[in-house]
Amino acid sequence: MVAGFIHFIWKAFWNSTVIILCAGLVFISYKANQPMAVPGTPEGMTYVEFIQDRIDAAKTVAPSRCGWGMMLSLATLGPIYSVVYTAVAINPEGTLAKITASDPDIPKGVEGAKWYEIPGIWWSVVERLSWTMLGKPANVGCQFRAVR
Repeated sequence: MVAGFIHFIWKAFWNSTVIILCAGLVFISYKANQPMAVPGTPEGMTYVEFIQDRIDAAKTVAPSRCGWGMMLSLATLGPIYSVVYTAVAINPEGTLAKITASDPDIPKGVEGAKWYEIPGIWWSVVERLSWTMLGKPANVGCQFRAVR
């Protein structure tokens, strides 16, 4: 009886995890194929097109480790920063907000957002961080070509 209950709890947990992961992948796939909402991006450019363009740009940067290093830093730090910046934007008076440096990529005006608004806020942070790291023209560091 106890083993059956534990098995039921495990199956419910496992199935919920799979459903949440699949829903997240569907959301990301959908948003990545919509035009980006970041000022400065070319009209109608999707996130997928942006990343493809930045991969092409990374191939032309000398030394090549610089361009690929920027891509790697986005892949490793982007998920962490996007979650932190989203949490700071939603709860600007919280402890995390007090220890986080101000950044123009942190959205304004989303304090106390409802739970169903959080994925959209998070995606806007992902786009902004990606644009800041790989799309904005830079005078120092890796000088990628302009976004096409």
